[in-house]
Amino acid sequence: AAVAATPRVRPAGVPPELLVIGSSTGGPDALASVVRALPATLPVPVVVVQHMPPVFTRMLAQRLDGLGPLTVSEARDGDLLRPGHVLLAPGDHHVEVRRDVGGRAHVALTQAPPENHCRPAVDVLFRTAAATHGARTLALVLTGMGQDGLRGAELLTELGAEVWAQDQATSVVWGMPGAVARAGLATRVLPGDQIGREAAAAIVRARARQSAGAPS
Repeated sequence: AAVAATPRVRPAGVPPELLVIGSSTGGPDALASVVRALPATLPVPVVVVQHMPPVFTRMLAQRLDGLGPLTVSEARDGDLLRPGHVLLAPGDHHVEVRRDVGGRAHVALTQAPPENHCRPAVDVLFRTAAATHGARTLALVLTGMGQDGLRGAELLTELGAEVWAQDQATSVVWGMPGAVARAGLATRVLPGDQIGREAAAAIVRARARQSAGAPS
């Protein structure tokens, strides 16, 4: 049976300032579709967790970097989050979003224990994004086995952030996005070839409304 999206309204005046993405089985192709769709003018940074071992994440970052106008690189400890730049968690390292004493957002790499049998884990990224950006986060859960990202999605939605899920028809495995959708946490459920374009458009619209002084 189809699982409907659960529309949620982000608190007024709070457009996204960070895009976080989690994926696993089938993720590289889904990420390729998303990265191709993100415009050079994307006004927010992007952080991605793809379940993948070391070396392969570096190769994936290089592949994604050549697909669209955004810069894609494997994350290094301390990298600042910059609009138009996509940071991909390196294999065997969790990636956390943190803020320095000046309030600047950056990533920290850790080798804390695996979560959901994964390192990197989507839950770690989502949980730390919730702590630093709260409702100003937009999260995408793409194709993947298991339910990594579900707990982080719960935290994000509790704070007013939106979580979008890839639909079943275009997912290689509808485990991770399906878990989010079935839990009623998905604001939108979209095909993999649309979710990136729609996310970018939503971010740009929300920020335009804020600039114009209208509610978001």
